[in-house]
Amino acid sequence: MNRRLGDIAALVEGRLVGDPDRMISGINDLMHATSGQISFLANTRYAPAARASLADAMLVPLDCTLALNCAVIHVANPSAAFAKVVEWYAPAPLSWMPGVHPTAVIHPSVVLGRDVFVGPHVVVEAGSVLGDRVHCGAGVYIGHECKIGPETFLYPRVTLRERTLLGARVRIHSGVVIGSDGFGYEFQGGQHVKVPQVGYVQIDDDVEIGANTTIDRGRFDKTWIQQGVKIDNLVMIAHNVVVGAHSIIVAQCGLSGSSSLGSHVTMAGQSALVGHVKVGDKITITGWTAVTKNLTGPGIYRGAPAKPIKEAMEIEALTMRLPEVYERLRALEKKAEGDSKTV
Repeated sequence: MNRRLGDIAALVEGRLVGDPDRMISGINDLMHATSGQISFLANTRYAPAARASLADAMLVPLDCTLALNCAVIHVANPSAAFAKVVEWYAPAPLSWMPGVHPTAVIHPSVVLGRDVFVGPHVVVEAGSVLGDRVHCGAGVYIGHECKIGPETFLYPRVTLRERTLLGARVRIHSGVVIGSDGFGYEFQGGQHVKVPQVGYVQIDDDVEIGANTTIDRGRFDKTWIQQGVKIDNLVMIAHNVVVGAHSIIVAQCGLSGSSSLGSHVTMAGQSALVGHVKVGDKITITGWTAVTKNLTGPGIYRGAPAKPIKEAMEIEALTMRLPEVYERLRALEKKAEGDSKTV
């Protein structure tokens, strides 16, 4: 697909420096772009890659003054602008005709909205309600008394256990299990006795959940994922957790039972919360961080246990010097021993 560079600049409302009639055939990142393609520079730390790029055009920030070997389009947000360009070059979205596949098993009491798609081998149990334009891919299981809001998209092999509530425009990727029992046991008579988990999971509007993530039901009340939350693949969320609106949780994070995140929180990969801790609004938790106590003030936290990033990095820097300090201490001890023998 070929597009005029001038048309691309108009699409992203950018200022073009270069030939508007140059034809652009595709998109790519800085390192892999070739002649005829367009790329983008969102952060100046990638300036060396931008200078070396073979792209014929590049989206750059408004204040960019780098000398590049290609045409440039100045925009306020290169990453967001490039997303528009990607949509222009991407294949047409996949589509499905509304209807229920003959192999699907749907209880007579189920309520289906308008233009619902139910794929092969889907199971929908008694009392569930699917809103308008809900999509259920092949092999989806929807348990008893679930409620699914309009335009929600369930990819193949998603499992919703009983009484799960999904809002509008929720996207759940393959392998996700929502509403499984929380991990709760009491040690009695020399054995672990299961504690009943009778709550449910509520997921609000515009949430997206990545592949193979698990979200447990509440013990008595609900596990709650609030509006606009984005969850990556392979995340574990335990019973009674609350994730505040518009937070982001990256791959392989773990949130223990009854912990909570405020709104606009970011948890980077492989970070974790212990049970019952609370994280306030507008906090960033860096990768591999262990949150063991409540975090209240907005900011960036790092380490195990989590500390404000400046303090954590100072401790890490000092820790790296421990071998040097140890050798100096040993040298001082030996000198002191020699001085004592001389006396």
